[in-house]
Amino acid sequence: MASIANKLFLQTQTPLLLARRFRGKINIQRPRKPHYERALVEAVTTPIFKKPQVTMETCLKPKKGHEELPENPYLQIIAREMLNWFNHSKCTAIYHMNSINAEDMFRAKVLFHKQNMHLKAYPKKALIMALSGTKYEEILPVFEARCAIVFSPDGNPSKLLKISKKVSQLIFIGGIAEDRILSRNQFVEYAALPGIDIVRAQLVGVLNSAAGDLVGKMQGHQSNIVRMLEAHARSEDPKK
Repeated sequence: MASIANKLFLQTQTPLLLARRFRGKINIQRPRKPHYERALVEAVTTPIFKKPQVTMETCLKPKKGHEELPENPYLQIIAREMLNWFNHSKCTAIYHMNSINAEDMFRAKVLFHKQNMHLKAYPKKALIMALSGTKYEEILPVFEARCAIVFSPDGNPSKLLKISKKVSQLIFIGGIAEDRILSRNQFVEYAALPGIDIVRAQLVGVLNSAAGDLVGKMQGHQSNIVRMLEAHARSEDPKK
């Protein structure tokens, strides 16, 4: 029966699959062109991206120096406080602030506070809002990195530099003194100058010495004439 069924019905044959290696080497830099049908499918399915429309107006339009910031009442309060510190401080120092923990930052604030100086760190947006359009606007590029500011109402730059050496995380980069922006070297030279009282005393001494020399020179000829007349009178007097 089995042999008769095999003759009456068609038999299924399992396909034989053999792995065959490609004969030639595949050129990655210059691949072989695909078949026409495959190339046609690739051309149809290739995505098409729209090119951005660039006009001369957008290319030649100047960029704004600072972006307009949205109104923020909290930033406005900080900006007013900061500008007040700048206007009422005789000496201001700017530091680059490296990584520092809260404990070391508190110790630095205490060191400056003992000398009536105040260490502050403000956000960049508040700095732009406070200093834009003022005489301190030129220092805004300095605050691209993380910076701290020390305000000294009394204006004692020598003590400020001494305290700065005790805080290694704060790198002094410049300052403002006598309404002038100074670099690090200029600020160090300014701190080495004597106090205003000593300079005034030196100026008074120089003026007094100059006046004394002038009076001595003006009276010198008269004194010489008087001595010569006295000597001549003594030589003619026979009793003497």
